Amino acid sequence: MSIRTSLKKVLPPISVTEQEALDAGDVWIESSIYQGKPDMHALRQLPQAKLSADEQAFMDGPVQTLLEMIDDFELQNSEHIPQEMLDFLGKEKFFSMIIPKKFGGLEFSPYANSTIVATIAARSGAIAVTVMVPNSLGPGELLMHYGTEDQQNYWLPRLAVGQDIPCFALTSPEAGSDAGSIPDAAIVTKGQWEGEEVIGLRVSWDKRYITLAPIATVLGLAFKVFDPDQLLGEKLELGITCALLPKSHPGVELGNRHDPMGVRFYNGTTRGNDVFIPMDFIIGGQKNIGKGWQMLVSCLGAGRGISLPAMGVATAQAAFKSTAEYSFVREQFGVPIGRFEGIQDKLADIAGKTFLLEAMRVLTTEGLGEGIKPSVVTAIAKYHMTELGRDVMNSAMDVQAGKAIQRGPQNTLANGYAALPIAITVEGANILTRNLMIFGQGAMRCHPHLKEMVDLIHSNDSSADGAFNKVLGKTVAFSVKNAFRSKVNSYLPFMRNAESSLVEVRPYEKRLNALSAKLAPLADLSLLVLGGDLKKAELLSARLGDVISYVYAGMAAVRFYEQRVQDRQQALPFFKYAMEWSLQQGEKAIVDFVNNFPNMPTRLLMRGLTNTYTSSVSGISDDLIRELSNAALQDTSIKAQLTHLVKPIAGDGNDINEQAFKAKHAAMPLLSKVQKALRKAPVVPFISFENAVNKLHENGDLTEQEVETLLSYNEKRKLAVRVDEFTFDMVDVNTLEQSPEKDADAA
Repeated sequence: MSIRTSLKKVLPPISVTEQEALDAGDVWIESSIYQGKPDMHALRQLPQAKLSADEQAFMDGPVQTLLEMIDDFELQNSEHIPQEMLDFLGKEKFFSMIIPKKFGGLEFSPYANSTIVATIAARSGAIAVTVMVPNSLGPGELLMHYGTEDQQNYWLPRLAVGQDIPCFALTSPEAGSDAGSIPDAAIVTKGQWEGEEVIGLRVSWDKRYITLAPIATVLGLAFKVFDPDQLLGEKLELGITCALLPKSHPGVELGNRHDPMGVRFYNGTTRGNDVFIPMDFIIGGQKNIGKGWQMLVSCLGAGRGISLPAMGVATAQAAFKSTAEYSFVREQFGVPIGRFEGIQDKLADIAGKTFLLEAMRVLTTEGLGEGIKPSVVTAIAKYHMTELGRDVMNSAMDVQAGKAIQRGPQNTLANGYAALPIAITVEGANILTRNLMIFGQGAMRCHPHLKEMVDLIHSNDSSADGAFNKVLGKTVAFSVKNAFRSKVNSYLPFMRNAESSLVEVRPYEKRLNALSAKLAPLADLSLLVLGGDLKKAELLSARLGDVISYVYAGMAAVRFYEQRVQDRQQALPFFKYAMEWSLQQGEKAIVDFVNNFPNMPTRLLMRGLTNTYTSSVSGISDDLIRELSNAALQDTSIKAQLTHLVKPIAGDGNDINEQAFKAKHAAMPLLSKVQKALRKAPVVPFISFENAVNKLHENGDLTEQEVETLLSYNEKRKLAVRVDEFTFDMVDVNTLEQSPEKDADAA
């Protein structure tokens, strides 16, 4: 019996659904990470994404107008998005950023799409979700790639101008992430359509969690097709299929709403029972029956790599901006709270992760902009960028404390805090993405020989033994090289390679190379020893996926620091923290993987090849935390760059915080002067800061202009540290009291 035949009996078969998922998308830079040698040259040669003139004009025009229209606090206390806002979104083509210009769309780049969605998300999660859904997985993208010419010419121009609002229904009460098990079924049959008897489908469905369903006018629908009367051929089960149905079509039910975390975007249900649809309703026509799952997984990259990560980045930038500004303005014991080490720990984490998130957003959209659809990278982006956004938000809530939990127009965190779990949940729960997708797809797609080997193992061709033996030989040679590379990088640090011309980057690049080199033999050994059982060992495969992810994050940070930052001196502590944190997480994943590998002899071999022990995890120094937290309190170009998605509107919480922050920086020399004067001749009793400043003016210590500057700053400070308050019944948001806190701290 041949090796191939033996393995065929041992390895579990790959289902059609699994095979289509594995075949979907492209392999990109993640392949080099998996193979133990990150391609830093390709990383640096990737063209930089920039907003075109049309994209910048859209940002400066319609996007800015939309931001000024949004009152997110009022929206969250209402039942509906104002119709005028929905009309504006349609008229200005917010729903058609991915639709080609020839159909009336904007045809924006992935980078522009991400920037626009993230900018809106920093203002309102509800409106961001409303905009992002038609521009990610939905009828528009499916029509562009798979629709017939007639379908494209009819639907895309209508979608482009908001004449039709789309939704796409995939998730069922009985099937969420396992779309292959959806119970919604269609039977091939004959029926009446436009006065004629035609072959079509009788479809029944029950879907939930469908964004825009309550206001949609056209429904994208996924279901399984069965042909019991063999009207289309000899097969009974034809597979998952996608169709497009007008809301007005008889039997289509749209309208009931869910209430996702109180975030007022439209999300709800759609149902239909024994609804007859003609073959023309199938996206791409009758020939695409059974190709729905392949179509869906091929188009999923936009949502995973653009829209949902954009929400994570927007959350982080909004949290970083408001927390840094509040930490500088808010004082305790006469010291900004950002100077206390407990706050510094949180503030540095916020700042460093925000740098990492923006770097990952830029790199991922740059790759997508090259026409690449990397399924593994977009899964990395979806999982880690939404989770990092949650980490940053939680830290910001800790720092701002009481101010963060009092909802109102001035609160810059509460609505984002409520909305972020939506990004984490949509398009597959993050647990699934991390535990099954990243390494599961990564191993099959990134290994140079594994996919071919598995295909040959499951082949029914008796002559496949020779081809299999050749591939097996290549696989063994590949694994030996991986083991040697890992030993060199693990035990001989001076042999590690780095291509960067920047001296501060080279040590980190070497560590990234070493981390990737260790990953390769661990993946090889785990596949060899566990085989098909590795798919069930989710805790182990998730850790290998984490290593790929954190090396990718580190590569993004390197590229961003080398090519994007305006002032490297200012950005250096941000870059250092992002790199130290990414490497720390990757190292911890390897230690935990080796410690928990179930086969002891293999575990010992893994330790020997990678020099991995419990102590093999680096830490972030207190000095770096202090350095970065102090840098985060400064009014610098890197702070502006890492908060550029947040657009303050006159009078909102971000505007109030920013004005106080800038006013304090301008007043710092005078505040030092006041402190010295008060130490020399204290004002007793110290009734208020205003009183003390006026007394110093009377004594000749301050000029009239200095008094004006100080009092102006103090008014802005008091407004920044206040929280919203309401009349007793809290019914009408218009009864909000705008009086500042009377007991605000002195400067």
